[in-house]
Amino acid sequence: MFSNRSDDSLYFFNSLLAWAHPIMPPTAGFVDMFTLLQPHLAELDSVLRAQLAAFEPEIRELAGYCLDTHGKRLRPALVFFSGWRGAEVISPDLVRAAAIVEMVHLATLVHDDIMDGADLRRGRRTAERAYGTTAAVLMGDVLFAHALNLAAQFPTAEVCAAVSESTCRVCSGEIMQTMRRRTTDLTRADYLRIIDLKTAELFRVSCQLGSSLAGYSPAYVEAASAFGRHLGIAYQIYDDLADFFGEEERIGKTLGTDLAAGKLTLPLFLLLDCLPAGERAALAAEIRGDGPPQFALRLGQMRSYGIFDVVAKAMQAELALALAALEPWPQQAPTPLLGQFADVLRAQVENLASTAAT
Repeated sequence: MFSNRSDDSLYFFNSLLAWAHPIMPPTAGFVDMFTLLQPHLAELDSVLRAQLAAFEPEIRELAGYCLDTHGKRLRPALVFFSGWRGAEVISPDLVRAAAIVEMVHLATLVHDDIMDGADLRRGRRTAERAYGTTAAVLMGDVLFAHALNLAAQFPTAEVCAAVSESTCRVCSGEIMQTMRRRTTDLTRADYLRIIDLKTAELFRVSCQLGSSLAGYSPAYVEAASAFGRHLGIAYQIYDDLADFFGEEERIGKTLGTDLAAGKLTLPLFLLLDCLPAGERAALAAEIRGDGPPQFALRLGQMRSYGIFDVVAKAMQAELALALAALEPWPQQAPTPLLGQFADVLRAQVENLASTAAT
């Protein structure tokens, strides 16, 4: 069920600080940014709690487990920031849109953990490990359906159409990745296409909904959407990097799941290119599932070949594209907040670099 913390928005704020920079103190601008967001997140938590009553009594415990407030709430934060009209303006429409995109995201996480065979998510057992595979699969389906039901309650069809289209794209990306698992017959363009769909799409639609519902011009909505898309691609590249170079107690999930699941991510792409023929064949066999994954060996090889720096540069390039989309709009209220959001991710990669060097 939901946490019984007295102030979940404060917990979110503190957890974001830890995510952004667990060792070094955050900048004053970053602190100010998420201090502004706390009342909005408190409203979001209230809305998510209220959704439990919509589920059948027998599954509320499982629903509460999946909807708990342990997450970073990145996508809801993008909804709020892209629709920013001032700290004192808490729009019910933005709160509801934030709840919708978070529920879609949580549904994908439930399914992702099943497909990856992950044990941990946000520092605790995944829904599959806690409740079983069948129940977890169906709970993910229920969360998707309920998110669309919430979207349908807006007075126009615009929100429901955007969310349903994005949900379709996210699931399509997951299907594409699933169908391409256990193979090295994948190009870097294929990889980028998959992460654009399965991850960046929800970042994009979060920014689209926030800016649109707040009444910004169509041109700015388009710019904010582009920002969200490139930020989402950058985030997935970071996540793929953290799967090798992270620390479980910091990132809150099982490491090495991509190699174990046979997912060819950018770090593995680059390592395959660097390895001599014999080692390349051995790694390809691990990706195909023809042998046990040698996580420690592959991590050591990535360090030897400087894979971290190359992947980090690719992520930085996407962040640059995200910020470039907003350059024509410096006076719009959301622009500086979204820019600081990109800085958070950049700081996290810099922090991850210290792990990569050890």
